[in-house]
Amino acid sequence: MALAPRDETITLAQLTADPYPIYRRLRSESPVLRVAAVGRTLLTKASLTKAVKDDPELFSSNDPATPMRPAFRAHTLMRKDGAEHMAERTAIAPALTPKRIQADWGPLYEKLAEEYISRLPRGGTVDLFKALCGPLAARILAHILGIPEATDDEMQRWSQALIDGAGNFGWAPEPFAASDRANDEMDALLERLRPLRIAEPDGSAYSVMLTAENPVPPSQIAATIKIAIGGGINEPRDALATALFGLLDNPGQLAEVKAQDAWGKAFEEAIRWVAPIQVSSRLVTRDTELGGCEIPAGDTVMTVQASACRDEELYENGEEFFVFRKKNPHQAFGNGPHHCAGAHVARRTVGKIILPMLFDRFPDMRLATREDVQWRGFGFRGPVNLPVALN
Repeated sequence: MALAPRDETITLAQLTADPYPIYRRLRSESPVLRVAAVGRTLLTKASLTKAVKDDPELFSSNDPATPMRPAFRAHTLMRKDGAEHMAERTAIAPALTPKRIQADWGPLYEKLAEEYISRLPRGGTVDLFKALCGPLAARILAHILGIPEATDDEMQRWSQALIDGAGNFGWAPEPFAASDRANDEMDALLERLRPLRIAEPDGSAYSVMLTAENPVPPSQIAATIKIAIGGGINEPRDALATALFGLLDNPGQLAEVKAQDAWGKAFEEAIRWVAPIQVSSRLVTRDTELGGCEIPAGDTVMTVQASACRDEELYENGEEFFVFRKKNPHQAFGNGPHHCAGAHVARRTVGKIILPMLFDRFPDMRLATREDVQWRGFGFRGPVNLPVALN
């Protein structure tokens, strides 16, 4: 058995601009491929990505060469396994249970969605990515985390700095300089709010972690809040923007979604079609094989959820946005022990509240110019603008 083939031609710029044609080719020709520009072995078939995520003993989250560590200035729960990972995940879990989301946070989500949607002007063209998707995701998350004192602009800037740093596989200095500034600002805010969240527990993530019977160390509480800021804005933001694009670009499907009240299905298809978190790294702990290739201990494999979610073995016409698929076993929220803790939040806010509310308020909105919508991202991906005529 030989090592996986090595590629010297694929660039980070290509993967950032439009990775899907590359992934489609790799699924067919080289589903296990060492890509020099990324410094990892890319896995592009759904069966391979699921097998890796489901076996944390063999494929550890503790990637020693991850840019996530300098980006967050911490060894976060995203890079931990076993009891250590579970302790920190359990610490934040009470704030994110489906029961808590429905009973406590649900009314707040609806209030905030109503408030932000009501600000949108009728008539004219509006960039919904900047005017709604980002700010609303930031405001909802700020309340869940227990830092509503942070502004929408601060939350979005911090999130983007962390995302850019965590995805800085080329190790350029500028993204880390930006994430350092964001870390300084977040640390200062958390320190200022700490006594307030202890004195008046409010069920938020920060308060729950601080007042736990056996709290995790303060440094790890801060790291967990930062992880939530990094992923908890871009996932619902990009899922909402992608769903809006998909529905507005397919008016026939939009009409059927309205008729069937199938907003949840539209959300699931959006995150399958363009997974907000596109890739994840895992450290190989002992010699093994994947897809007929030898994978030595110490190698770092990268599961490409973006590709797995379009795998021809699971999806007919997987490159297309189609809400009414009979089956949609996507991996956009991951699987295994690191399944996204905020999945319930994203499903409820985007699928059950924001999408139907927005189309109820603006039933005739349309894409201003389809070609003007720009997409970006290798590690994290979504539209970076969404010009829409609000009729």
